[in-house]
Amino acid sequence: MTGFDDPATVSRYAQGTVQRVPGLSALHRMALLLLGEGAARDAAMLVVGAGGGMEIDVFARARPGWSFDGVDPSAEMLSLASDVLAPFGERVRLHEGLVDVAPEGPFDGSACLLTLHFVDREERLRTLREIRRRLKPGAPLVVAHHSFPQGENERSLWLSRYAAFAAASGILAANAENGAVALGERLPLLSPEEDEALIAEAGFADVSLFYAAFTFRGWVARA
Repeated sequence: MTGFDDPATVSRYAQGTVQRVPGLSALHRMALLLLGEGAARDAAMLVVGAGGGMEIDVFARARPGWSFDGVDPSAEMLSLASDVLAPFGERVRLHEGLVDVAPEGPFDGSACLLTLHFVDREERLRTLREIRRRLKPGAPLVVAHHSFPQGENERSLWLSRYAAFAAASGILAANAENGAVALGERLPLLSPEEDEALIAEAGFADVSLFYAAFTFRGWVARA
């Protein structure tokens, strides 16, 4: 489903993500503001699923005193991120692997955007717990990914809306439809209620929805 080890897929990642995720630039700005609530000028942030570098690019431009550790399992995606984030020098450190390869911190906040929908429930829970273990008490976590009602009729409706948005954003209609089918068949999708409960189960408090856009949902919580 992901193809993140395919150079051709990776080269189209940024444009394709903008075309598929409603309000992507606003999502990045909202994540920045939520991470910045009470953060020091020299805050250290952990970004899980940092391949591509899109969110760190936004964060680093807006907060010149922040430093970032980004982790991602795809070498190709990290290579893209390295190119995008080169202007920020030693403020950004990239690590290949799952959350386990992230430094111990403690970090002042963490973002995990467009990532958790690729892993099943148990791995999501483990990932969230590992993030929390690396955060300072009370530090924010910002997550956003595919999360929509999973009842049979609702599921089909939201997938069709996902495809319609992609097509309206310039993706060929047939490719948009195929993408929606693949999303529904191959990703371990959860409902918003299940996702929110999972964040709480991982030990986070004050879980609040801040973003909802067709098949995507985003939450902010505190360690």
